[in-house]
Order: sequence, then C-alpha cells, then structure tokens
Amino acid sequence: MKLSARNTLKGTVTTIEKGAVNSTVQLDIGGGNTITAMITNASVEELGLATGKTAYAVIKASEVIVGTD
Repeated sequence: MKLSARNTLKGTVTTIEKGAVNSTVQLDIGGGNTITAMITNASVEELGLATGKTAYAVIKASEVIVGTD
C-alpha cells in the first residue's frame, strides 16, 4: 500500500478504551513516546486491533497547532 502521507509511525498497541461509538487507541512508538488516536469501534474490529499487536499511526494534516505553557 502506498500513501501520500509522509508521517507513518510504527508502534505497538498498548491500550484500547472502547466507548459507545468510538475507541481511544494508544500506540507505543518507542523512545518513551506514545500516539493516541480516536477511531470508530468498527475500525478497531475491521483492523483486528488488540493490545500487543503492531499498528501504524499515519498522520496527514494541513495544519499543525503548537502551544506552550
């Protein structure tokens, strides 16, 4: 599969918190870093996501917001 997104991060699923419609999925991408994404419960099922499985965070954004304290 080829994607136009330039930011693809390989990780391991550490948690999946299912809600009524969406799930919050956390990926450990190494170096003490995690990525958190909210996806539909249907997507969790279709992708076969489970704790300990390998998955990819694919990031494509036209805007990035940066903040400080």
